[in-house]
Parts: sequence; structure tokens; C-alpha cells
Amino acid sequence: MKIEQIQLISATVPILKEHGVLLTKHFYNRMFTHHPELKNMFNMGNQQSGKQQTALAMAVLAYAENIANPSVLMPVIDHIGHKHVSLDIRPEHYQIVGEHLIASIKEVLGEAASPAILDAWTAAYQQLAAVMSGNEAGLYEKKAAQLHGWTGWRPFIVREKIVESAEITSFHLYPADAGHTMIHIPGQYISVRTFIPEINLYQARQYSISSTPNVDYYRISVKREKGAALDTNGLISNHLHDAVGLGDVINLTAPAGEFKLDADLATPVVLISGGVGLTPMISMLQNLVAKDYSFPITWLHGCRNREVHAFKAQLDEIVNTCDYVEQTVFYDSATELDKQEGIKEGFLDLKSLDVISSNPGANYYVCGPAAFIRKQYSDLIAMGVEKESIMFEEFGPALIQMN
Repeated sequence: MKIEQIQLISATVPILKEHGVLLTKHFYNRMFTHHPELKNMFNMGNQQSGKQQTALAMAVLAYAENIANPSVLMPVIDHIGHKHVSLDIRPEHYQIVGEHLIASIKEVLGEAASPAILDAWTAAYQQLAAVMSGNEAGLYEKKAAQLHGWTGWRPFIVREKIVESAEITSFHLYPADAGHTMIHIPGQYISVRTFIPEINLYQARQYSISSTPNVDYYRISVKREKGAALDTNGLISNHLHDAVGLGDVINLTAPAGEFKLDADLATPVVLISGGVGLTPMISMLQNLVAKDYSFPITWLHGCRNREVHAFKAQLDEIVNTCDYVEQTVFYDSATELDKQEGIKEGFLDLKSLDVISSNPGANYYVCGPAAFIRKQYSDLIAMGVEKESIMFEEFGPALIQMN
């Protein structure tokens, strides 16, 4: 990009701060009007809630603020890249997005969108699209080259469907071609795509892999959503519970995501989960136990009560048989029986525990609702944990900015 164009992009930062979401809402409406088929690719639940528009506005703003040195955004670009690859996003999709983004800037800003500004944003978008699609091309190549790896959507058959709690059910998914699965790294997710009759669209969602790494199948553990006014995200989860049975076929992409155990991990590990956020953690824990991990492992979990506590029996057995694994559980409402078993009542509170001093140099993995992640992250920082030692997984569009 030319220096003059970089200066023009920087000058639009105040406008993006004030009108960014208005711009992205206009963009999505415009794009879906011209390309309704893309509704099968985008998460319409996040469109309905406004999360996707907000996430895109934040991303555009971050790019404009760092236009002089976009390399600082590579961690974010890589995070988005994993999500895009899991949804089978290809270079041609960037062309469509670019066309409607530039048109939206012109239509929303009106006279303020001078030809020079539009030319600058066109150059900026082309630069960003080249970086992102190039990064994603590398991710696709790695998946294709990996043992039993693949790219794009692949059909899988539901072989087992197991109730784990009052809300969470596990699905064991085997390749329809009777082949092998790419071994995932504990913590990663897969995208699941299925047709939803209520909205007459195909929809894809990411679910953490809750099984231990293997070449035969993947397990996902899905929470049923409740409430009178479910958004589209709830429809997907409930569709899996109610309409997908044994022998049914759903499509998956290969494992993706950066929330994962390091291959050379050699520190104490603290797993901190809230609600269904335990799904990637169970894969992490079982994998570490299978390796007879030589450092202490601590699992801290919070949920509403015993009825919704998935994998409780399996976790209790691991703790009882592995002297290097400890767990502390918090229930919002704890019965006398719960308390006799050592379960604490209330919201998971790190400050009430001796977890930091007991695990010097530990790596911390946090997963759960956004408010849960923010609370645990801020408590860990306040207690002296370096941010580089904290990894977290946010379900949905990236809205949490703490690293």
C-alpha cells in the first residue's frame, strides 16, 4: 500500500469506532441479499444475536488501527484462519466479501467516502485477503498432508449416542467411508454441518472433541438449549439431540483450533471449566492420564448442580485412581450429599483455593461462557499468573480481548 493510502485508512479509525457495527450490519444484509446461498455457510444464530456483526466491526477496526504494521495481527489472523478452514472458506469467498464490504463503506459513509478513501480501503482489503487466504492455504496443506487428514466436508455416521447429564449428550462419529480419522490434538474442535428444516438452511457449528485422540472416531458432547425463544444456535444443538439418531449421516471438517495441549508440555496443568466448557478438558485430561503425565494435574469445574454435571463418574474414577490428579467442583446449588463429597457451593472462585502456590509454573486452560472466562482470567492475572501461561477457548465469534 502507498503511504497516502495508509494515512487515509488511519484517518477512518474514529468513524469505525462510532459506526463500525452499523457498517457491518449493512454489509451482511447487502451480501446476503445478493448471495442468499451464503446463509448456508454463515452462522445465522450469530447473525441474529448481532455477535457476528460486532466481531467483524472489531476486526475491521483492529486492522485499521494497525494498518501501518499489520503483522502484529498475525495471532488473530491465525485464530480466524483455523475457524475459516473448519468452515471450508476458500479464496473465492474473499472476493465476494470484498465486493460487498467496499460497496457498504460507500453506501454507509456517503459523501465522506471519497474515491481516494474507497481506493485505499480496496487496497487494504486486498492486502488483508491475500494474507488471510495465504495463511489458510497453509493450514489446508497441513491437513491434507497429515496422516488420515482431509480438507472440506466429509460424511460421518452416528454410531453411538450417550446421555452424559440432564443436558449434555455425546455423539460418537465414525467415517462413512470406513476409513480412519485424523488424530486431533486435545482441545481442538470439529465443525458439524447438517440441514435445519426450521430455517430451511444448512448450518455448521463447531464442537470441541471430547474423546481421546484416536484414528477410529470423534466424540462431541452437545448441550441441549432451553428457553421459549431459542436463537438459531440453540436450534442446531437441539436438532442433534432430537432429530439425529443412530445411523444418521452428518458432515465434518478435520480438527482445527489453537486451544490445545502443547506437544512438549512439561509443567503442572490446571484445567478450569464452566458448564459445557468441560468438553475439551475431558479430552485433555484423559490424554494426559493415558501418557502417565509426570506433573500434577488440577481440574476446577463449576456448574449448576449434579444433574447437569457431565462425565462426573468418569472424572471421579480418574481422581480416585491417579494420585497426581486433583479436582475441585463448585455447584451453584449444592445438596448435603454434594457437600459431603467435598463439592463447594457457589460460583467457581479461584481466590478461595490454593491453586497458584500449589502449582508453580503451571499452564492454565480455561473454557466456558464468556463471563466465566473473563472472571477466571482476571483472577489468575490478579494472583500473579503470567498471561502467556493462560489459554482460553471462547465458543462463538471472538469477542473476548484479553491477550
